Amino acid sequence: MSMRLLNFLKQWRGTAKEAFENVSIVAKFLCLLHVTDRYIISTTHVHGPSMLPTLNLTGDVILAEHLSHRFGKIGLGDVVLVRSPRDPNRMVTKRILGLEGDRLTFSADPLVGDASVSVLVPKGHVWIQGDNLYASTDSRHFGPIPYSLIEGKALLRVWPPEYFGSLR
Repeated sequence: MSMRLLNFLKQWRGTAKEAFENVSIVAKFLCLLHVTDRYIISTTHVHGPSMLPTLNLTGDVILAEHLSHRFGKIGLGDVVLVRSPRDPNRMVTKRILGLEGDRLTFSADPLVGDASVSVLVPKGHVWIQGDNLYASTDSRHFGPIPYSLIEGKALLRVWPPEYFGSLR
């Protein structure tokens, strides 16, 4: 009985070794894919009214890189992906309008009146706003956001094809 088992194991040894090597290759590929998507470049579906007219209400797919903010290469006018300060499970897309040390004056509530507020962006923070002032929850509501909440910088729109290109 044990001889039969040994013959059976010898017969399948090569097959098991080949299967293990193939699984190892797939696992390495998936790890590389994860690192690329999370830390280098990814596509992201963004939707909602806050970035009208730059981004469509029904949604766009943008290509976002995840390196610039790690090296301090984010500037005024850049469209960024930010972890929401109010809901950490949610990602928002906004434009940077102020860097640390900038003084900004903005309308407290554009729907109510012309009252304005002046703010100094503290060190390690940025000021973000949606392009559609009337339908955006942004730094006007929760103040300057820490630089660490920035997850990436939008490079270009890839979908829909008729709007392919820059977000500036």
